[in-house]
Amino acid sequence: MKKLAELFGSSSRELKSVRTITVCAMLAAAAIILVNFRIELTNTQRIGFSGIPNQLVAYLFGPAVSCLFAGALDIIKYLIKPVGAFFPGLTLVTMLAGLIYGFFFYKKPLKLTRVLAAHFLVCLVCNVILNTLCLSILYGQAFMILLPPRVIQNIVKWPIDSFIFFNVAKMLEMSGVFRVVRGSRAAVQR
Repeated sequence: MKKLAELFGSSSRELKSVRTITVCAMLAAAAIILVNFRIELTNTQRIGFSGIPNQLVAYLFGPAVSCLFAGALDIIKYLIKPVGAFFPGLTLVTMLAGLIYGFFFYKKPLKLTRVLAAHFLVCLVCNVILNTLCLSILYGQAFMILLPPRVIQNIVKWPIDSFIFFNVAKMLEMSGVFRVVRGSRAAVQR
């Protein structure tokens, strides 16, 4: 628990950096653009790419920044392109996902097993349980009616989303993008 508090504290200090805010703004713009790019598998199954920037923020800046970024981005996306009724519970679940990704990725080596574990936890807790509960409340449908298709959808998407994020992050790491962001941040903090 102490380690999680230290990670959260370190991440909170990232918010003081103009570079952090600038990188987050650029990643938010990328997420808004990526909303329009997705692969339709079926009428209900699609693979989207707009979550990648959220996870990159979690990897670079940690749980506090990622949590705020995810919540703000969820609201901005809704204001730009509203789909259905706005429900604050869904925004809170998105923020929790950012928190989870931040605790899994921040200041840790990028490994496929870690990415799979983080995605599994987000799929289970946020997507399957909490989002289904929010949708049940929002639309007045029984939780158990909504649950089975959401479980299947997340079982399908879990390895795919994990693999996509891992490969994108690895490519960015190998190309030196993360080193530039971190190197510049270290120079500013001195």
